[in-house]
Amino acid sequence: MWALRRAGNPLRIRAQQVVSARGCASLEVLLNADAKDVEEHHEGANSGNKDDALEDGFSDLEVPPEADTKDAGLTSEDSSDEDATDEVGLPDVDADAKSEKRGSILLKVLIEAPRHEVTKAVEKWANDGNTLDRAELYFVLLSLRKRRWFDKALRLLEWVEQSKLFEFGERDYASCVDLMAKVYGLHKAEQYIEKIPAPHRGEIVYRTLLANCVHESNVNKAEQVFNKMKDLGLPITVFSFNQLVLLYKRVDKKKIADVLAMMEKENVKPSLFSYKLLIDAKGSARDIEGMEKVVEQMETEGIEPDLMFQATIARHYIFDGQREKAEALLESMEGDDINTNRAACKILLPLYGFLGKNHDVERIWNVCKDNPRLEECLSAIEAFGRLGNVEKAEKVFEDMFVRWKTLSSKYYNAMLRMYANQNLLDKGKELLKRMDENNVKFGNTTLDSLVKLYVDAGEVEKAESLLHKLSLKNRIRPQYTTYLMLLDSYSKKGDIHNSERVFNRLRQIGYSGRVKQYQLLLQAYLNAKAPAYGFRERMKADNIFPNNVVATLITATDPFAKKKSISDLLD
Repeated sequence: MWALRRAGNPLRIRAQQVVSARGCASLEVLLNADAKDVEEHHEGANSGNKDDALEDGFSDLEVPPEADTKDAGLTSEDSSDEDATDEVGLPDVDADAKSEKRGSILLKVLIEAPRHEVTKAVEKWANDGNTLDRAELYFVLLSLRKRRWFDKALRLLEWVEQSKLFEFGERDYASCVDLMAKVYGLHKAEQYIEKIPAPHRGEIVYRTLLANCVHESNVNKAEQVFNKMKDLGLPITVFSFNQLVLLYKRVDKKKIADVLAMMEKENVKPSLFSYKLLIDAKGSARDIEGMEKVVEQMETEGIEPDLMFQATIARHYIFDGQREKAEALLESMEGDDINTNRAACKILLPLYGFLGKNHDVERIWNVCKDNPRLEECLSAIEAFGRLGNVEKAEKVFEDMFVRWKTLSSKYYNAMLRMYANQNLLDKGKELLKRMDENNVKFGNTTLDSLVKLYVDAGEVEKAESLLHKLSLKNRIRPQYTTYLMLLDSYSKKGDIHNSERVFNRLRQIGYSGRVKQYQLLLQAYLNAKAPAYGFRERMKADNIFPNNVVATLITATDPFAKKKSISDLLD
């Protein structure tokens, strides 16, 4: 079980280290149960599903394959990403009210400063007699991270290090590694690690690098970092194992069992986040029975599911058509009185929306609407949009401006996605103009929503043109799934030229290692009824191994293979 299934894999797990499964208590056994059935349902273990709408995270909990990009709104903002980031980077220092007030002054200075003048602005602030303690620093760094101003956060942290304002510890260096990877890439982050004093070059620093490798879906680099941690004798915590599960959940689900076997061998207990990943892997494969067994195993370990965990289960019930189970779970999540369980409202709203339960959406929103929180408004927009109640979603959005005056791109993006789902291109265009007029920052999530808006309206070329121009203008690296939307659209048309161009663009900006893009490219050749010469060799050169679906497509598009006609396959 320990021997990884990909030939030449650098993750060194030897056959003699096999861990025997001890009955149903083994998560590895649960994960492997009915694997053949799962593969038949799930078209390709390596395929990349829709990323959730995360603003600041290491990872994604994908929605089920059947949902595809059109149902991505069901994925909550509060997901595994935030669980991951809790353990990486910023030290565990709470800022009191005084620190937040003082830190807010510096934060305002940094927000107003141009990117290239951050250091100058901080120096002027310090020369004016201002001081900075750790709590204030971490408040400012966290605030900048939430706004995705990683470059400004990095420049501030570099200034603190160079000015020797206070002595750096391992978590401070880990914060630098994380920001370095986000701003300059993994290579620069690795170079920085070599300069960290040896006493502070420990597990936290390397697991931070590992998390960024996983975020980039860089399989080889992630495995190299994991092996280096073992070679250095660093403790391998549940966080690092979770990162591998996260990686393989995206690129090769068969390897998750190997990670679980390692955890059992090292006596590392799965965390709540571990179980979240496992039930999502099972649910995404439409293996609901397997998902429920994982939940049972978690309960025997005494781990209580939180609301987001239950929401993930409910999502999979919904997509599998098991409405009764989904509704029973949602009722349980509400508790005896939803008025005293306010935290559940933002989670329940979109789920009831996907079930088409207008009455329940209205009922939950009535609990919130007189004194709403930002995240509840976001959920209400998603829920009403899913119900097709565009006017109600628009009212929620407009009422937010009365209460908060200005909004970040996160809330505009929710409206853009709703307009895309309802095929309301003109309304989407008007909203984009409004964003520009209000100087709302465009991030990669905004670009994803924009591309979806135009693609769903059939304007694929326009979508690609806007993506190219806006990503250059705003210096944004678009999301992987944004390009997949384009590739999928061109593929369905049998447009080989544009499919190849988008495919190559994915490679150029560092998105490699996932089989989904190869699958869509092959589908373009199939739909064009054209041969794909040497495609197997092409994948082998890229160290990508075909799953069952891709292997079938390779055979279908290979002019030298004996097979049914392409017309028959298309039919």
